[in-house]
Amino acid sequence: MYDVVVIGSGPGGYVAAIRAAQLGLKVACIDKRKEPGGTCLNIGCIPSKTLLQASELYWKMTKEAATYGLQAEHVTFKFSEMMRRKEGVIKGFNEGILGLFKKNKVTYITGAAKILSPTSIQVAGDPIEAKFIILATGSEPIALPFLPFDEKRIVSSTGALAFDQVPKKLLVIGAGVIGVEMGSVYSRLGAQVEFIEFLDKICPLLDDAVSKELERILTQQGMKFHLSTKVTGADISARSVSLKVGDKEMAADAVLVAVGRKPNTQNLGLEAVNITPTPKGFIPVDGQFRTSTSNIFAIGDLIDGPMLAHKASEEGTAVAEIIAGLSPTIEYTAIPSVVYTYPEVGAVGLTEAEAKALNLSYNTATCAFKVNSRAKCSGEEDGFVKVLADKATDKILGIHIIGAHASELIAEGCLAIQKKLTALDIARAPCAHPTLSESIKEACLAIHKMAIHR
Repeated sequence: MYDVVVIGSGPGGYVAAIRAAQLGLKVACIDKRKEPGGTCLNIGCIPSKTLLQASELYWKMTKEAATYGLQAEHVTFKFSEMMRRKEGVIKGFNEGILGLFKKNKVTYITGAAKILSPTSIQVAGDPIEAKFIILATGSEPIALPFLPFDEKRIVSSTGALAFDQVPKKLLVIGAGVIGVEMGSVYSRLGAQVEFIEFLDKICPLLDDAVSKELERILTQQGMKFHLSTKVTGADISARSVSLKVGDKEMAADAVLVAVGRKPNTQNLGLEAVNITPTPKGFIPVDGQFRTSTSNIFAIGDLIDGPMLAHKASEEGTAVAEIIAGLSPTIEYTAIPSVVYTYPEVGAVGLTEAEAKALNLSYNTATCAFKVNSRAKCSGEEDGFVKVLADKATDKILGIHIIGAHASELIAEGCLAIQKKLTALDIARAPCAHPTLSESIKEACLAIHKMAIHR
């Protein structure tokens, strides 16, 4: 019998398995895929960021090289080589996780897992016994009723990562994070990309000012947005797809449906242990991730909250430590969100709309990257840093960044919220010069009307 069996080897599952093994527990991790890493590694975060990086380099070489005094003539790309590199990156990480499992004595089992009882799991006809079970099976894309995925013409993010050629025209239903990231990849490589978004803003969970700036920049890059617009039907042929949008038709070579994801709980055998998902498919848990069956835990995309790989990893670590008798905590307000467009977006804490909804009194200030020395040197002047601080205590409520390397810069905001730092704490902290991080310092100085460069 194992002490812990983890079902799912994504960023929540494999981290939970390794941490539990580090704590001296006998652990197995089960996944349907032969290759560990879950959606994030195999058909999500890692392959998409690999293609985003490749397409960004191509776009900069063709669109921006001259501004640096560089001559880059007849620059082209080989799409098949981009895809081959993507697969190589995935394979390297697959092998890395298997190596970590071996190092930590975690047994990796391939097959579909079905729970038979609170302590028994069936995999490929064989029962496996466990004192504790951690559910970490992640999520899957939501399809529209009239647009089922074929992953050729009508694609989810999975199919969008596996095109055999760049579509001439790509329609994207949903202008959220996945939509704008994948749309950016193919727009940079020459596709005509248009977004159809039901809401009145793109990436709706972002601060309003950041969302508007991102829309402006992506539009400037050649993408087109149809906001407050709904797709009501489709006509699919062997060569193209035509969507009914309002009172007009929009045709394309392919359609990416990126309207959200849902928890992956099908065929897990939850009914055998009296676990009933919510109407939206999430598994209810208590403050320590326990389901209604006390020795079974659920984490990541299976439970309420943002569907983020790093959130799942934090929860996987926490559950392993809870099972081992420790008392970990997670500061959810310090978990960041990132959009890997160009420029990037990094956000942590409350948006201004959320602060208003909570009736909080706050101060806010911004610093544009166009006044930042490093941004000027590197030619990456788009965007700004926005800081919200509690008016009474000066504690950081939120930091929102749109600009180059925002995914890296936002870590300072995460630490500030985790440690309950004030805007003055950041304003007084020295920064190397010239660096983009000076813009965070400058925005915090502006909270106290001490800004130098604005």
